Amino acid sequence: MSAPAGNLRAAPWTERRERGWLTLLRLMARFSLRVGRAPGRLILYLIAAYYFLFAPRARRASSAYLRRVLGRAPRAAERFAHLLAFASTIHDRVYLLNGRFELFDIEVHDEAMLRERIERCGAVLLFGAHLGSFEVTRAIGRRAALPVVMAAHTGNARKINAALAAISPETLPVVPVGDNPLALLEVQRLLEQGTSVGILADRTPRERSTETVSFLGSPARFPTGPFRAAAALGRPVVLMAGLYLGANRYRVVFAPLADFSDVPRGAREAAVRTAIERYAKQLEQLCRAHPYNWFNFYDFWAES
Repeated sequence: MSAPAGNLRAAPWTERRERGWLTLLRLMARFSLRVGRAPGRLILYLIAAYYFLFAPRARRASSAYLRRVLGRAPRAAERFAHLLAFASTIHDRVYLLNGRFELFDIEVHDEAMLRERIERCGAVLLFGAHLGSFEVTRAIGRRAALPVVMAAHTGNARKINAALAAISPETLPVVPVGDNPLALLEVQRLLEQGTSVGILADRTPRERSTETVSFLGSPARFPTGPFRAAAALGRPVVLMAGLYLGANRYRVVFAPLADFSDVPRGAREAAVRTAIERYAKQLEQLCRAHPYNWFNFYDFWAES
């Protein structure tokens, strides 16, 4: 759902090597299921401490983001809390993928709006970000009988995804995007069948397929591909975010983002630009309200 690869330069996040080993991740996941969530969380402090001490790029990216969202230099405790929140959401995926919803206190905001749009259109596009937990929003969809399939760039985080797949009884369907020329057709087929499609719309594997807008006070590049796809498909777009509130608490937020169902072809580019600006503004509001939920650990504001 983005421009063909051609000679477009790959975005930096696609080239970063993953840390960790598949066997270790699988053992951690099985250990967590065996001992329970509370004892399993103890190891998260060791993981966060490791990244805090020995992952300088992630540490620098975290500090740069926190400086923007907090409006000041972050303290060491705040930088550690940011990494710990990320580790917590990854850990909780183990339980959410296994249907252990009773372990969590999940509040949902504006589910009625989402249902109204689904009833009117049959299915919608759900645009999220690397903000909080996407898996908790999928949990809400399963609980409320609202089928959602993920469309994602699958080249990154292969080890984490493989480890979680190994311990989950459920096979999670994913539409691979990026250099897949059939992705848009597959998304269209799912929407026509009444299945909503979730997309993390804050990253693109190709740097030039972006629009630069203001985000947390500085210019940032956001992908155009997901929004142009929504315009081509003529579908409503709803923002989704599964915000981690600490302990076992999550807040799932749905908010109207754009409706491309009646946009003329000649007005699509302007509508796409407006939608991206609104997306960035809504993400900014959520980041300021829940600053430890932003999980893009690279220089999101880097110049080309």
